[in-house]
Amino acid sequence: HSIRLDGDIILGGLFPVHSRGDRGTPCGELKKEKGIHRLEAMMFAIDLINKDPELLPNITLGARILDTCSRDTYALEQSLTFVQALIERDGSDVRCANGDPPIFTKPDKIVGVIGAAASSVSIMVANILRLFKQSEDSLEGEDRFTGLMSVGVLTKVQIQTLVKATE
Repeated sequence: HSIRLDGDIILGGLFPVHSRGDRGTPCGELKKEKGIHRLEAMMFAIDLINKDPELLPNITLGARILDTCSRDTYALEQSLTFVQALIERDGSDVRCANGDPPIFTKPDKIVGVIGAAASSVSIMVANILRLFKQSEDSLEGEDRFTGLMSVGVLTKVQIQTLVKATE
């Protein structure tokens, strides 16, 4: 349940492409309106940016987009994919069947994450990313959610923050 677009700078994406699955199955039916459309919007935006030579000259945006399956626990598991490049692997005690050392492929280094749709998912993911110092911005201005920028429906706290900012 992922999409990878190569690029010089890689953005992460978390979207509820599938609904919550039945017991024992993380994912259910496709969510066309709220899931697929959001995924397509991110891909379309990246495509537009990459086609404009004046926006990011000589730089190509890429993406690693993951499905949350409308489950906060599954989204948390998926978000570990975004920090894999920051975790050092020690293969000194591991050998292949033929005796050779293992070859590790280097995962994409994600510079930021767009999504997720639900606040509960966003908070959990922000906490994981914060452990690895991924940069985030919060409309609420709270340090515990550094690195989180919500672009979905405004919550009551976000509305209050925006109103205070205009006073």
